[in-house]
Amino acid sequence: MAARQYLPTEIEEKWQERWEELGIYKAKDKSDKPKYYSLVMFPYPSGDLHMGHMRVYTISDVISRQKRMQGYNVLNPMGWDAFGLPAENAAISRNLHPGSWTRDNIKFMRDEQLKKLGTSYDWQREVTTCDPSYYHWTQWLFLQFYKKGLAVRKEAPVNWCPECETVLANEQVEDGMCWRHGDTRVEQKLMSQWFLKITNYSDALLKDLDMLDGWAERVKVMQRNWIGKSVGATLLFTVESKPNIQIEVFTTRPDTTYGVSYLVLAPEHPLVDDLTTPENVEAVKKYREEASHKTELDRSSEKTKTGVPLGTFVLNPFNGDLVPLYIADYVLMNYGTGAVMGVPAHDERDFAFAKSKNLPIVEVIAPSDKLSQGELKEAYINPGMMINSGQFNGQPSDQAKESMIAWATDNGYGKKKVNYRLRDWLISRQRYWGCPIPLVFCPSCGPVAVEEKDLPVVLPVEEVKFTGKGGSPLTKLDSFLNANCPKCGKVGRRETDTMDTFICSSWYFLRYTDANNPKEAFSSENVNYWMPVDQYVGGIEHAILHLLYSRFFVKALKDMGLVNCDEPFMNLLSQGMVTKYSEKSGRIEKMSKSRGNVVGTLDFFKKYGADSARLFTLFAAPPEQELEWSEEGAVGQFRFLGRVWRIVEDLLEHSSIDVFDSVNVGLSEAAHESLDPTSKKFHKLVHKTIKAVTTDLAQERQVFNTAIARLMEMVNGIYDYCRYLTTATKNGDNGNLSSADNLAPKRERLSKEQVELLSFAVKSLLLVLAPMAPHITEELWNKIGYNKKDGDSIHVYAWPKYVDSLTCDDEVELVMQVNGKIVNKATIPRGLSKEELEALAKKDEKMVQKMEGKSIRKVIVVPDKLINIVV
Repeated sequence: MAARQYLPTEIEEKWQERWEELGIYKAKDKSDKPKYYSLVMFPYPSGDLHMGHMRVYTISDVISRQKRMQGYNVLNPMGWDAFGLPAENAAISRNLHPGSWTRDNIKFMRDEQLKKLGTSYDWQREVTTCDPSYYHWTQWLFLQFYKKGLAVRKEAPVNWCPECETVLANEQVEDGMCWRHGDTRVEQKLMSQWFLKITNYSDALLKDLDMLDGWAERVKVMQRNWIGKSVGATLLFTVESKPNIQIEVFTTRPDTTYGVSYLVLAPEHPLVDDLTTPENVEAVKKYREEASHKTELDRSSEKTKTGVPLGTFVLNPFNGDLVPLYIADYVLMNYGTGAVMGVPAHDERDFAFAKSKNLPIVEVIAPSDKLSQGELKEAYINPGMMINSGQFNGQPSDQAKESMIAWATDNGYGKKKVNYRLRDWLISRQRYWGCPIPLVFCPSCGPVAVEEKDLPVVLPVEEVKFTGKGGSPLTKLDSFLNANCPKCGKVGRRETDTMDTFICSSWYFLRYTDANNPKEAFSSENVNYWMPVDQYVGGIEHAILHLLYSRFFVKALKDMGLVNCDEPFMNLLSQGMVTKYSEKSGRIEKMSKSRGNVVGTLDFFKKYGADSARLFTLFAAPPEQELEWSEEGAVGQFRFLGRVWRIVEDLLEHSSIDVFDSVNVGLSEAAHESLDPTSKKFHKLVHKTIKAVTTDLAQERQVFNTAIARLMEMVNGIYDYCRYLTTATKNGDNGNLSSADNLAPKRERLSKEQVELLSFAVKSLLLVLAPMAPHITEELWNKIGYNKKDGDSIHVYAWPKYVDSLTCDDEVELVMQVNGKIVNKATIPRGLSKEELEALAKKDEKMVQKMEGKSIRKVIVVPDKLINIVV
């Protein structure tokens, strides 16, 4: 009788419900086991996850499941990054409140998608950032930053849409227009906003990257570049017509100062009005107006650099030369001092600008083997020897940097300075759907923090109306706006800006450690037990901002005495995107709704099961690489699981396997020696597979695709061994058992050792497959009879062990070379001596032919691998 068919829809929901009943994924805040905090970046509840999203959750879940089986107390939580502009836009377009839209999406994504994927989350620790029980503590943390002087209010330029009456992010500005109003030009506007002083931690954020050995180097490089440490000097250029005014410039190339032929200010620089001559006022005004409609991204990325003169000149502090003063939009007020010196001979951007404005190009650094290059056709940006630089001539340019900084310092024209590209974090958003900033503006006291006992400042719900016009509805809601000053009691006005949603995601991993605590953001006992996160999994697109902000939060909170760790995430796995052919574009692109190339989760689960989806996302490519979705590949994993199902069902039908609770390492080494050669080989295959999968899933490797390939080899090995047993014991009706439909040998035909070996093989297969395919393994584990007690599950059973000596083959392949070139290969017994290998090689026919008529100079032997005879 053939085994019944593998039907995932009959088993998957059953086990998902059972796991929830058993509570086997609940983390314990105290345990004798070592802790392991496994974290995946929590999703935005947009309403629907597709198979492209499932990759990251599967990877993280495999890690969590294996660590639990390896004896760790695992925290594997999940929550929702639920505030943000998409929900607000959805509310406007659907005439819904963003809260109801968000909560409906959360319910669907949690119950119909993530749970049906078979994830092992501790749902008792679920957090939702738009819930007052969460943002209460977001506000409390903001107040701690405020008390420490790390939350400050200052003016900054923003992208302002006069139609929406709100600030836009750079990505919401399209060709200078509002993304929602294509005929409305976006303005650059100075507004008073809230910042967190992340720049106070620039050096620590940079330096401590060196301790993150578990991060990919490419991610650390991206963070280093974003922080952008540069060592240089600030130099003072005196205005010729107003000697009481000096313009401060930061430069990393003080060695080029003798080559300055112009100075440039940002259009927003506060000195522009004072330093513009009457004849240049109109041109400067027009240029500043045009610049005000460009985003910072546009200004810094435009290839053609533009600018206009102010009509004023400044004195070069080193040689007294007069150089003209310009404004140009490629200079940003928020970078450095808002002023840069133009050195055309030694900067590509400055070279192009000088050519367009017919400005002098003065060479001051020449290649070491030349006195001068004559008329330059392009900027020379490499080190060299100083020329045309007064007393510094003849010095190597690297040495001259220090000499010139020292001269500027001694003469009052500058000083050495370390600068960072990193800027303070602008957290104000002129939108409704975000965490309210807990401050009241009092006419007498100014901005005053809401008292902690009065938190949370609740975001109003019922009375809010969304039109998409006129800015945030909070600005029109008197019941929210009017509030008494916490200090003097006078009627004041609440802050109507809400916080950047990156604030919510910069500490959510801390809340998971104590998610249901109503009295504090987290207890010190819990947070210091679980933190830091042992393994973080998420997309490479968050390699800079989210990770940087989270690192900043932890460092600041440590200084406040709230946490003990220096870094939040010890190990980071940044998975590659999932792609699929898009009929819209005719190209393979990232899987997304907008490209029309998504694969829905529910339809796929109903057709092939969640385990097949999990295996495909793990098998198709290494985790860091891009993965192209293939229906055929996913179906291939369904067929593989069908083979696993069929062989276990067949073995059970013929009682060819038993429950061996006490056997977790297979037959003893002594028993192994008594086996026939085929059984020995199979026994070793099982041990080799356990070792290989254990190694592949380890934190140092995490190559899930090769782990699955090993399991496929093991399944093939089980089939082959069963064929061997049915052939070796063929007698009467047992001879029919070699068919593909009914393969297993009957129990009475097997020895005790063969039953034990088959049982060990199947048990080991299910255990090492369990983290990747949790449903089918639980079902088969239960069928065999391992779930004898309430609360038993394959997912809390111990990870199988292997005997190292049984992972080595008795025979190895020997590569034979002459003068380093491969001549032949041979299968030989393991452990032959150097003399035996040399004798074997000298007798080999092909080797003899290659060495004929030549004398042997040297013999190089790598035991069990290679012999190279040099002739």
